[in-house]
Amino acid sequence: MKKNTCLILPAFLLMTTAGIVSAQSQSGTPYVSKVWVADQANGTYKNPIINADYSDPDVCRVGDDYYMTASSFGCAPAIPILHSKDLVNWKLVNYAMKRVVPDEVFSKPMHGKGVWAPCISYHKGEFYIYWGDPDYGIYMIKTKDPFGEWSEPVLVMAGKGLIDSSPLWDDDGRVYLVHGWAASRAGLNSILTVNELSADGSKVIGETALVYDGLPQGNSTTEGPKFYKRNGFYYIMAPAGGVEQGWQIVMRSKNVYGPYECRTVMAQGKTNINGPHQGGWVETQTGESWFINFQDKAAYGRVIHLQPMKWIKDWPVIGDDKDCDGCGEPVLTWKKPNVGKSWPIETPAESDEFNTEKLGLQWQWHANPKQSTGMPSRNGYYRLYAEYTPEDYINFWQVPNLLLQKTPADEFTATVKVDFYSQTQGEKTGLIVMGWNYSHLSLVKKEKGYAIEQAVCIDAEKGNPEKIITSKGISVSKVYLRVQVKSGAMCSFFYSIDGKTFIPVCEPFKARQGKWIGAKVGMYCLSPLKSGPRGYADLDWFHVEKF
Repeated sequence: MKKNTCLILPAFLLMTTAGIVSAQSQSGTPYVSKVWVADQANGTYKNPIINADYSDPDVCRVGDDYYMTASSFGCAPAIPILHSKDLVNWKLVNYAMKRVVPDEVFSKPMHGKGVWAPCISYHKGEFYIYWGDPDYGIYMIKTKDPFGEWSEPVLVMAGKGLIDSSPLWDDDGRVYLVHGWAASRAGLNSILTVNELSADGSKVIGETALVYDGLPQGNSTTEGPKFYKRNGFYYIMAPAGGVEQGWQIVMRSKNVYGPYECRTVMAQGKTNINGPHQGGWVETQTGESWFINFQDKAAYGRVIHLQPMKWIKDWPVIGDDKDCDGCGEPVLTWKKPNVGKSWPIETPAESDEFNTEKLGLQWQWHANPKQSTGMPSRNGYYRLYAEYTPEDYINFWQVPNLLLQKTPADEFTATVKVDFYSQTQGEKTGLIVMGWNYSHLSLVKKEKGYAIEQAVCIDAEKGNPEKIITSKGISVSKVYLRVQVKSGAMCSFFYSIDGKTFIPVCEPFKARQGKWIGAKVGMYCLSPLKSGPRGYADLDWFHVEKF
């Protein structure tokens, strides 16, 4: 059965798994963000526990270790794997899929497509992740070591509009899968269906059965289900009402196919935490229940919250239920989970010195990268080669080689030191804040020397061209580029020749989220040519700090 815990695992299996995790997760000094830390170092935490865009999270526990994954859509590498010892301090440790499938399709930016709402589970010594691609169907991958290589994706169920899938291994050995539907592909909305799977979870063997329709009960946009079993009840936990203003519902039944009773178990209430829903239930080794979910923060994406959870008469209540009506409200601060001991403060990495032979896990591309797109180096830099201008180029919406990371807080400064080796006039490299609206500060090769330019594009998805709003000639090819992000996603750009005096550039720019993802910040290098010699930018370091 799927409980997202391992309370009934054999002792030898727990020891083996814990040994693997301990050896890998405890190596090195924990990274601690300079802009957002959830652990208050006094036995409490604050939400969000990760102030970055890890949308549609799911979580499971194996022994003393917790694992989380989230949607990655068309970005590569895909399907992030995060690890924690206490549900508050998290480290990004791997990606389950290096390239989005089908590879040839996602070699170009496919905004909003790809990996939707992956679900992570543990069953008989293996980790499983199921996810829906709205254009191809439901996939599955698995591994015995979440820090290592995962299997090649298996298409469990082909079809248009199949999304948000979650498995359940039942007590009798049978396997079931619940999933939602994307109205944009299938014309169906707010319904959940269940299929039986083969014993190994690799293919559908039963007919699709409708188990819940949210529309008659006022639960529009019911999606993102998670499947559990507890005390003889089957539970489907799902969000409803939409990502910005929705709520969390739970259905239960004594039969896997229903009929299901339904309750709302968490809503915004009197708090300022909008749309608290979509996530996963996990039980600690001390018997506590917790719920990890997201909050939609527009340009900043869908950030991760941790909510206390309790069971009352076999119904879950999530958050703080002050009026005891069975529906909790999300908390901003709370006592940390009891996991038996305390663990060091740790956060997902943000800054990067580019000193190793591997690119930091905080970085993703906007499409499956070419082998020649960029290369890490132990020589103290990351080399980003100029990509040829795409055939369908209008603006950066079509550019695949955007090396980006999630925004880590409401307010922060990102600075990069870059040395540009251009090959032809018009080549450029720069710092970009990317979304539906975007702006970049670039170093551009001119006929004589270089120029610092800022460009802005509004509604990039609609095919609007970008506009250069600042251009200033300089004589050097080694510069420092900086963006300061203030509350409200207001971005101001700066550049420096010496790394000490930073010169402001034009007017502030208001960032905007992308297609199902938050705005991202990072670097690019682009050539105006379709073929021929390519320049490159050596990125010395990338620092994320307070300002």
